[in-house]
Amino acid sequence: MKHSVLKYGKYLSILILFLITSPSCDKVYDSPIPDVFVSFNINLANINELTVSGNSVFFPGVGFGGVIVSCLQPGMVYYAFDATCTYEARNNCVVLKDEDFKHCPCLLSSPIVTCTCCGSQFLAIDGSLVEGPATVSLKQYNVSVKNNTTLRVYN
Repeated sequence: MKHSVLKYGKYLSILILFLITSPSCDKVYDSPIPDVFVSFNINLANINELTVSGNSVFFPGVGFGGVIVSCLQPGMVYYAFDATCTYEARNNCVVLKDEDFKHCPCLLSSPIVTCTCCGSQFLAIDGSLVEGPATVSLKQYNVSVKNNTTLRVYN
Protein backbone atom coordinates (compact mmCIF):
# COMPACT_ATOMS: atom_id res chain seq x y z
CA MET A 1 0.00 0.00 0.00
CA LYS A 2 2.77 2.43 0.97
CA HIS A 3 4.56 1.62 -2.28
CA SER A 4 1.42 2.53 -4.37
CA VAL A 5 0.97 5.84 -2.56
CA LEU A 6 4.59 6.78 -3.26
CA LYS A 7 4.24 5.67 -6.90
CA TYR A 8 1.03 7.64 -7.54
CA GLY A 9 2.28 10.59 -5.48
CA LYS A 10 5.26 10.86 -7.82
CA TYR A 11 2.96 10.87 -10.88
CA LEU A 12 0.65 13.39 -9.23
CA SER A 13 3.63 15.68 -8.54
CA ILE A 14 4.73 15.46 -12.18
CA LEU A 15 1.19 16.22 -13.38
CA ILE A 16 0.90 19.26 -11.11
CA LEU A 17 4.31 20.53 -12.24
CA PHE A 18 3.27 20.09 -15.89
CA LEU A 19 0.00 21.98 -15.38
CA ILE A 20 1.75 24.85 -13.63
CA THR A 21 4.43 25.25 -16.31
CA SER A 22 2.30 24.63 -19.40
CA PRO A 23 1.10 27.64 -21.41
CA SER A 24 -2.40 28.88 -20.80
CA CYS A 25 -5.22 28.42 -23.27
CA ASP A 26 -5.55 32.16 -23.85
CA LYS A 27 -5.58 33.17 -27.49
CA VAL A 28 -2.17 34.51 -28.50
CA TYR A 29 -2.37 37.62 -30.69
CA ASP A 30 -0.05 37.35 -33.66
CA SER A 31 0.53 40.89 -34.92
CA PRO A 32 1.29 41.49 -38.61
CA ILE A 33 3.89 44.06 -37.47
CA PRO A 34 7.41 42.52 -37.48
CA ASP A 35 9.05 41.94 -34.11
CA VAL A 36 11.85 44.39 -33.44
CA PHE A 37 13.74 44.95 -30.20
CA VAL A 38 12.14 47.70 -28.13
CA SER A 39 13.62 48.95 -24.85
CA PHE A 40 13.77 52.59 -23.85
CA ASN A 41 13.14 54.77 -20.81
CA ILE A 42 11.06 57.92 -20.55
CA ASN A 43 11.89 60.49 -17.89
CA LEU A 44 8.52 61.93 -16.81
CA ALA A 45 10.22 65.13 -15.64
CA ASN A 46 11.27 65.77 -19.27
CA ILE A 47 8.13 64.41 -20.96
CA ASN A 48 5.63 65.72 -18.42
CA GLU A 49 2.76 65.42 -20.92
CA LEU A 50 2.60 61.77 -19.80
CA THR A 51 1.68 62.83 -16.27
CA VAL A 52 -1.79 63.88 -17.48
CA SER A 53 -4.60 61.35 -18.02
CA GLY A 54 -5.58 60.98 -21.67
CA ASN A 55 -2.37 62.35 -23.16
CA SER A 56 -0.42 60.43 -25.80
CA VAL A 57 3.13 61.13 -26.98
CA PHE A 58 4.82 59.84 -30.15
CA PHE A 59 8.47 58.68 -29.97
CA PRO A 60 10.10 58.33 -33.41
CA GLY A 61 13.03 56.02 -34.12
CA VAL A 62 11.96 53.14 -31.85
CA GLY A 63 9.85 50.11 -32.59
CA PHE A 64 9.01 49.34 -36.22
CA GLY A 65 7.43 52.70 -37.10
CA GLY A 66 7.80 54.72 -33.90
CA VAL A 67 6.04 54.18 -30.58
CA ILE A 68 3.03 55.96 -29.09
CA VAL A 69 2.93 56.03 -25.28
CA SER A 70 -0.31 57.00 -23.54
CA CYS A 71 -1.23 57.85 -19.96
CA LEU A 72 -4.50 56.41 -18.72
CA GLN A 73 -3.85 56.99 -15.01
CA PRO A 74 -0.71 58.94 -13.99
CA GLY A 75 1.82 56.89 -12.06
CA MET A 76 -0.11 53.66 -12.62
CA VAL A 77 -1.60 52.83 -16.04
CA TYR A 78 0.25 53.47 -19.29
CA TYR A 79 -0.02 51.96 -22.77
CA ALA A 80 2.60 51.75 -25.49
CA PHE A 81 2.05 50.58 -29.03
CA ASP A 82 3.73 50.69 -32.40
CA ALA A 83 2.58 53.51 -34.67
CA THR A 84 2.63 51.23 -37.73
CA CYS A 85 -0.79 50.42 -39.17
CA THR A 86 -1.71 46.74 -38.79
CA TYR A 87 -3.34 46.71 -42.24
CA GLU A 88 -0.34 47.88 -44.26
CA ALA A 89 2.45 46.55 -41.96
CA ARG A 90 5.08 48.82 -43.51
CA ASN A 91 7.14 51.21 -41.37
CA ASN A 92 6.21 54.12 -43.66
CA CYS A 93 2.46 53.47 -43.12
CA VAL A 94 2.07 55.03 -39.72
CA VAL A 95 -0.94 56.44 -37.93
CA LEU A 96 0.35 60.01 -37.97
CA LYS A 97 -0.14 62.57 -40.73
CA ASP A 98 2.45 65.16 -39.81
CA GLU A 99 6.09 64.71 -40.90
CA ASP A 100 7.16 66.90 -37.95
CA PHE A 101 6.60 63.90 -35.67
CA LYS A 102 9.68 62.21 -37.10
CA HIS A 103 12.02 64.60 -35.27
CA CYS A 104 10.78 64.82 -31.70
CA PRO A 105 8.78 63.17 -28.93
CA CYS A 106 5.54 65.11 -29.51
CA LEU A 107 2.17 65.30 -27.84
CA LEU A 108 -0.65 64.04 -30.06
CA SER A 109 -3.47 66.55 -30.46
CA SER A 110 -6.25 64.14 -31.43
CA PRO A 111 -7.74 61.16 -29.56
CA ILE A 112 -7.93 59.31 -32.90
CA VAL A 113 -4.92 58.61 -35.13
CA THR A 114 -5.28 57.77 -38.82
CA CYS A 115 -3.05 55.64 -41.06
CA THR A 116 -1.37 57.72 -43.73
CA CYS A 117 -1.71 54.90 -46.31
CA CYS A 118 -5.11 53.20 -45.89
CA GLY A 119 -7.09 55.55 -43.64
CA SER A 120 -7.63 53.04 -40.79
CA GLN A 121 -8.33 54.81 -37.50
CA PHE A 122 -7.21 53.85 -34.00
CA LEU A 123 -7.69 55.34 -30.52
CA ALA A 124 -4.51 57.12 -29.44
CA ILE A 125 -5.00 56.18 -25.79
CA ASP A 126 -4.97 52.38 -26.17
CA GLY A 127 -4.33 51.57 -29.84
CA SER A 128 -7.72 49.93 -30.34
CA LEU A 129 -9.26 49.87 -33.81
CA VAL A 130 -11.99 52.45 -34.53
CA GLU A 131 -12.48 51.97 -38.27
CA GLY A 132 -10.86 49.74 -40.95
CA PRO A 133 -9.82 48.43 -43.41
CA ALA A 134 -7.47 47.22 -40.62
CA THR A 135 -9.06 44.45 -38.56
CA VAL A 136 -6.83 44.40 -35.47
CA SER A 137 -5.51 46.93 -32.93
CA LEU A 138 -2.04 48.42 -33.05
CA LYS A 139 0.82 46.22 -31.79
CA GLN A 140 1.21 46.74 -28.05
CA TYR A 141 4.43 46.90 -26.01
CA ASN A 142 4.94 46.52 -22.26
CA VAL A 143 5.25 49.52 -19.96
CA SER A 144 6.54 49.50 -16.39
CA VAL A 145 6.68 52.41 -13.95
CA LYS A 146 9.85 53.01 -11.95
CA ASN A 147 9.63 55.26 -8.87
CA ASN A 148 6.81 57.33 -10.46
CA THR A 149 9.50 59.22 -12.39
CA THR A 150 10.51 56.86 -15.20
CA LEU A 151 8.63 54.68 -17.64
CA ARG A 152 10.28 51.69 -19.26
CA VAL A 153 8.85 50.61 -22.63
CA TYR A 154 9.92 47.16 -23.80
CA ASN A 155 8.95 43.90 -25.46
